[in-house]
Amino acid sequence: MNSLISWGAILLLALIDQGTKALVVLHIPFQESVPVIPGFFNLTHLYNTGAAFGMLHDSNLFFIVISTVAFFALVILRRYFVGRLMQIGWVLLLGGILGNLTDRLRVGHVVEFLDLQFRSAPWPSFNVADSCICIAAGLFLLASFQSSPSSAKQSK
Repeated sequence: MNSLISWGAILLLALIDQGTKALVVLHIPFQESVPVIPGFFNLTHLYNTGAAFGMLHDSNLFFIVISTVAFFALVILRRYFVGRLMQIGWVLLLGGILGNLTDRLRVGHVVEFLDLQFRSAPWPSFNVADSCICIAAGLFLLASFQSSPSSAKQSK
């Protein structure tokens, strides 16, 4: 994937993430919900200073450091993300990291707003950046089941 296209996509994903969060902050009061699909999907304005599922609450500085290190490590290690799935995953991962890192640096927490419930069991709220990171993880997993061209040649 072209470097300019990759960086453009990373910035676009981070901007979409920031834009959706700005809309939520502007239109939904903190801790209020707007039902989209009643009983299943709400837009709920929440803050998160930790990780998913409320782990490491009030650890914003820790996640700023980890996110920054991960972002630059991924940039340096880009050449190891070969194949279409890995390259798309790399873009999604960097876009997601950049989106949440921007929140942590700008407002001291991550804005969460996508709120799913399954059979009255709530799922932790998330955002566009979190979605990018999860999809990237799925693409990396799928890519791990593909054989690389060099390993296919060696097995013959």
